[in-house]
Amino acid sequence: MAERIPVYVINGFLESGKTSFFAYTIGQPYFQSKERTLLILCEEGEVEYSEKLLKHTLTDVVTVEKQEDLTPAFMMALNAKYHPGRVLIEWNGMWNYREFHLPSAWMLEQQITCIDASTFGVYYSNLAMRSLLFEELKGSELVMFNRCDDIDEETLIKYKRNVKAICQQADLIFEDKDGEIDMTTEEDLPFDINADVIDLRKGIDYGVWYLDAMEHPERYDGKTIRFTGMVARPDDFPKGYFVPGRMAMTCCAQDMQFLGYACAYDQEKIDAIREKSWVEITADVRFEDFKEYEGKGIVLHAKSAALTREPEDAVVNFAG
Repeated sequence: MAERIPVYVINGFLESGKTSFFAYTIGQPYFQSKERTLLILCEEGEVEYSEKLLKHTLTDVVTVEKQEDLTPAFMMALNAKYHPGRVLIEWNGMWNYREFHLPSAWMLEQQITCIDASTFGVYYSNLAMRSLLFEELKGSELVMFNRCDDIDEETLIKYKRNVKAICQQADLIFEDKDGEIDMTTEEDLPFDINADVIDLRKGIDYGVWYLDAMEHPERYDGKTIRFTGMVARPDDFPKGYFVPGRMAMTCCAQDMQFLGYACAYDQEKIDAIREKSWVEITADVRFEDFKEYEGKGIVLHAKSAALTREPEDAVVNFAG
């Protein structure tokens, strides 16, 4: 059986940033392909794709003006004409996504929704528009709120809850003119931050905690955590410290990196732990000065570090 052709669909109402997002993505080195790309436009906004970009990326563009024309048979006719290795569909936000069907030779690889934060409140309060938005959102893996300038944090958090209620699985990104806005709240965390001991059972829990502690050390200062980590013993660290952590992959195997914070412990006990062995750590978290950080940072103070087996999810996979 021939491989099914991957389809990337981007949803959103007119002027929500769909074309800008696709144009940026198509032009990135990681998205380049020797095969042709078929781009199906279901509406045309103010931003256009440059001919130079389309030619350079081997992209063929087809415009569809009516939803009833975008049938599986029509798509298979395009498939026979252009022989694409992948398909991008810029969906018309005023069309009912529930009525959208792909041919069996194509498969939905990823669904993305773009939202103009400056108009989201108006659309969401309108029942008809909300219904269209719901259909577009419910299968999305990524939701991008742009134009967040001049919108207060409380309102953005409300928007975030609105969207999460529809598509809990989606990653949400908020951007203003300066770039991405950090909208991580305690309720987004996959562990109980108020537990007597914050138990990071899964590798991804540790990864989320590591990044959140870097951004919000005040959340964890004085807390106690428990996790399974691999032991690193940097040569330049002072006596009485080692680094338990996890290897992490954010894109591919080539960009693996070690995520760990300095951990204070009895030196004799550290000497009994081999490099790259695995330990279950229970430690108090403190935000304090540490010479090797050249300032303040997260420092763990271990209560125990018991040898254990390597877990199945030894690598934190941020790439999904």
